[in-house]
Amino acid sequence: MINKVVANADEAIKDITDNSTILFGGFGLCGIPENCINALVRKGTKGITAISNNAGVDDFGLGLLLNTKQIKKMIASYVGENAEFERQMLSGELEVDLIPQGTLATRCLAAGYGMPAIFTPAGVGTEIAEGKETRNFNGKEYLMEMAFDAPFAIVKAWKGDSAGNLIFRSTARNFNPLMAMAGKITIAEVEELVPLGELNPDYIHTPGIYVHRIFKGENYEKRIEQRTVKAKV
Repeated sequence: MINKVVANADEAIKDITDNSTILFGGFGLCGIPENCINALVRKGTKGITAISNNAGVDDFGLGLLLNTKQIKKMIASYVGENAEFERQMLSGELEVDLIPQGTLATRCLAAGYGMPAIFTPAGVGTEIAEGKETRNFNGKEYLMEMAFDAPFAIVKAWKGDSAGNLIFRSTARNFNPLMAMAGKITIAEVEELVPLGELNPDYIHTPGIYVHRIFKGENYEKRIEQRTVKAKV
């Protein structure tokens, strides 16, 4: 069995070059690969096309890469928590492709399954469909969307082993398994790294066949975007 363990985030992302397309796991700030994002900031990788559910917040998550202008294009389904994102988009500094969340997820699945494209009713008859092929199935129009073609995927899991098998915890599971499947090279950071054979096979969410590098992360903040508490009566 190949040992896929690397020392840290800096080693895991060392061959991610300028102008790379990267899939980032997470939903909002839940389950994001904090260590690898920080490593990309340190490395100064430029011209990134980031595919993610969201764009982080101004001082955390992908917002850190936006602040340093390392992202040239953002492909996402929700971007409402980041003022710097809004500024860069409106000024023309940042390319943006907003995608329905279901389409984003299914384009990841298609890449993982080795399918070149999917057909979806989302976007038919709107400006999203301009220049794209549509087909009629059983009297209904569907829009063809291409599977993502990303050299790298970076995900975060709760537990993993030396073969790259991953277990996600609760809602942090979100987009992580889909992104892990879709990348040509998938990097996983985990809170707990255990020896091969320690994980119960029935609980594994992402088999190690999809993961190429894994390391134990550290100092996770796990921020919450909007904390709401009930007012005192």
